[in-house]
Amino acid sequence: MNTAEAAAGQAGPTSGLWQTVMRRPQYFLSPAFLILLLIVWEGAVTLFKVPEYILPPPTKIAESLFLGLQSGLFFHHFLITAFQALSGFLLASVLGIGVGALVAQFWLVEKTVYPYLVALQTMPKIAIAPLIIIWAGYGIQSKVIIAALISFFPVLVNTIVGLKTCDQGKLDLMISLKATRWETFRMVKLPNALPFVFAGLNIAIVFSILGSIVGEFVGSKAGLGNLIIEANFQFNVAQVFAILIILGGFGVSLNLIVQALQRRLVFWSRGADMQSI
Repeated sequence: MNTAEAAAGQAGPTSGLWQTVMRRPQYFLSPAFLILLLIVWEGAVTLFKVPEYILPPPTKIAESLFLGLQSGLFFHHFLITAFQALSGFLLASVLGIGVGALVAQFWLVEKTVYPYLVALQTMPKIAIAPLIIIWAGYGIQSKVIIAALISFFPVLVNTIVGLKTCDQGKLDLMISLKATRWETFRMVKLPNALPFVFAGLNIAIVFSILGSIVGEFVGSKAGLGNLIIEANFQFNVAQVFAILIILGGFGVSLNLIVQALQRRLVFWSRGADMQSI
């Protein structure tokens, strides 16, 4: 008995690791794929002697990333871009949920306002960004407005869909209980819409970063977008890739935070449960 337990104890860690690999292979395949990609990239650039101003090797990108972080250059510009993106996201969230609730609750608002919102969405934001820069200036305000404009529509549409797809049986029950419009909205429609709202927020949080960068491309004095333009002028492609890595990591982190909030707040949603598996 003791021998069997000892054997089981020795095989336990290996067996447990193998079971984890079989259950969730993506946790191991994804890093392995990235490592393989970087090795092939490094080898191809070295073998074919590709100039660094066209495609730098991963080692040069890592060096540029390290130097930029060590000097504090990236951190200073990152704080500006992050503040603009998050401010635009918060503004878009408040306006998107608020306007979406009004459109879904009152048909007159939907018929009057919604067509203009759709028309605004169809306009390419890069085309109206110079106007916003002229109106709001080269400071942070214009970047926040652009980020909010790009992030606004996903939140708006998902809020409207969530509020309009409520189960009719629940609505009939509230009518039979003589609930007010506000009580029906608070107890039935809003909880039903929250999974849809968070789906819109997941998209909007990434779009807000895009909006901030677009604003910095058009006209800015600081920010990661401004730093990308300067690096392009200097043919410092390694620094451009390093900044893109920072932006990618920032976007993924924000998306994970929104998903964590969704699992915490919308715990009754099946979609939220599936994401936690």
